[in-house]
Amino acid sequence: MSTELPPVAPEVLAEAVESLTARLRKKLDDATAACADAAVHEADGSVTFRFGEDALVTLRPGPAGTVTEAGQATCTCLLAPRCLHRAAALGAAPLADAAPPEPAPEPAPEPAPEPPAAVPGEGETHRTAPVDAGSRSGAGAEAGAEAGAGGASADSAGPAEPVAALTAAQLGAAAALWHAAAEALAAGVTAGGAVVQAELLRAAHTARLAGLPRAEAAALRVVRGLRAARERRTAHRLGDLTGSFRELLHTAGVLAAGTADPALTGTSRRAYTAGGSLQVHGLCREPVLSATGYGGVVTHLLAPDGSRYSISDVRPGGLARARGAGRASVALGGATLDHAGLARGGLRIVGATVSAEGRLGAGRGVKATPLPGAAWADGPAAPLFARPAAEAVAALLAGPADAADAETALIGCDVVVVGAAGDHLLVREARPEAPLLRLLPAHPHPELPHTENLRRIASYPGLRLRVLGRPDLDRAATLRPVAVGPVAGEAYTLRLPDEWLGRADLGYERLQGSHFPPPDTAPEPAAGAGPGPVAEAPDPLADSPLWRVRRLLETGVAGGRRAVAEAARGTAPQTAYGPLRRAGLTAAADLAAALAAEADRRPRDAFGRLADPSPDGYAWAWLAAATHLAAAERSLVAASWTAATPSGASPAVR
Repeated sequence: MSTELPPVAPEVLAEAVESLTARLRKKLDDATAACADAAVHEADGSVTFRFGEDALVTLRPGPAGTVTEAGQATCTCLLAPRCLHRAAALGAAPLADAAPPEPAPEPAPEPAPEPPAAVPGEGETHRTAPVDAGSRSGAGAEAGAEAGAGGASADSAGPAEPVAALTAAQLGAAAALWHAAAEALAAGVTAGGAVVQAELLRAAHTARLAGLPRAEAAALRVVRGLRAARERRTAHRLGDLTGSFRELLHTAGVLAAGTADPALTGTSRRAYTAGGSLQVHGLCREPVLSATGYGGVVTHLLAPDGSRYSISDVRPGGLARARGAGRASVALGGATLDHAGLARGGLRIVGATVSAEGRLGAGRGVKATPLPGAAWADGPAAPLFARPAAEAVAALLAGPADAADAETALIGCDVVVVGAAGDHLLVREARPEAPLLRLLPAHPHPELPHTENLRRIASYPGLRLRVLGRPDLDRAATLRPVAVGPVAGEAYTLRLPDEWLGRADLGYERLQGSHFPPPDTAPEPAAGAGPGPVAEAPDPLADSPLWRVRRLLETGVAGGRRAVAEAARGTAPQTAYGPLRRAGLTAAADLAAALAAEADRRPRDAFGRLADPSPDGYAWAWLAAATHLAAAERSLVAASWTAATPSGASPAVR
């Protein structure tokens, strides 16, 4: 698929595929592949595709550069607009992102008692709960970036709302989305071509019209994953597509059952309420770069009471914008600060308006005054580093398994560098009997300095660091640092410039030799240490036989129901599930066996016709196994943060 083609709205592509006859649908995948590289860009901004002598398809994107209406895609053949040429050209173009939600009008400023401390904000900002409450931050992830902001916090929406019944339109949309998702899962990547994707897009558009934006977003992620897998893109990961299918089926299944959990329905409109006054201090900033072409920056903030916020500036532009946005101006209440200054400064905001997502409004009644910055060691951030990392991660893992804010939270800890091991950096938290932790780049793009900074840090074994990062809840004891700083009172630690205020943003600042202590101040190496690479930290997730269930689920995503059915034949189930039962994972073994049996269950009538062609039973069995696997793996991840290794055993030499 050419990334130079104008993006196409999902509903436009779905309508074009739906209008094709059954005979033409069988030819659609081949036609799409044939025209993907045949685009010609015209001087007027349109794109044309030539199909023989009598068929010329023209895409005329709107002012925003996106094909959003059926009339913007035309063909000169006699069958147009219900022709194969037009549908193939639309299918070759990338999918457009859903339009970002329109904010509701902000209220007029009202007097508020002092201080309603730490109430969040709009357009570019959101809050999370106090640090000492083990809350989750919702900033900075790609999913939030594509919508122009981060997620919501557990307490930012106020008291829990009662669960309301879904409308008839929402129930119908959820049921249609479940059916389309079940069909796509049964087909798998091998058979999940343009027709299967179009059914998902049609159901996603229906969900959007019914007011189910989260369900729509989950469906679009699955479609993009199917496209990436079929085109064999280097960035595609089968595990990511498996997770996308799990989220889509879970969301559609629960909604189709008739409950309206606000966390599952989502919101397409942000209502703002008066938030009074608040005071925030910069924590750090990090670049945001999404796979769909968005780029920008997120600056994380902290209130004196421990409530966390973030201000983001994420727009289309990719890498260039992600790199340049670090010094973009912050437009909030007349404050003359850029993101670099705000990350080490602060703001006093009067008349703040707050959305349910915790965003700070930039309305006319908002006034902001710059404040001097505070160091990590003695400012509001100090409690963030006083809590053991294992406790902070346990609080995150105790939340809903699919909570986006749990996967974007920031935690802090003081660590001692052990050394490089494979593609990551091993450190140990500076606490008695603490486990080894893995540090991975927050963003692996080679043009961003995350990887280079970690590589330089790895060359200083014994170095003491203060790390602020995002735990990777899919890996054992893994942290993705976004900023580092020196540890107060330690000789062998970072020596940063005074103007950096005791921290370095790993996505924007490059650590140099002058930022590290002289080699003669290094501590004596621990017993057993040597010049070679250090041993890997224990990984209960990798050592567990749960990988057998994961492989079965991913086999179903890649090859469809037929591939899973092969696992139900012969002696394969006993060979695969025996280790699970011996390890005490009997529920995982039972669910995997039930999935394989359901995949192979194809009852037929006396005439050889399928008696139950519905994929619902198979989809429910797959979802049950996937949900149990996610919970089991999450338990092992939690254990990896608390499983200490003897202090004398690390670093060990291979």
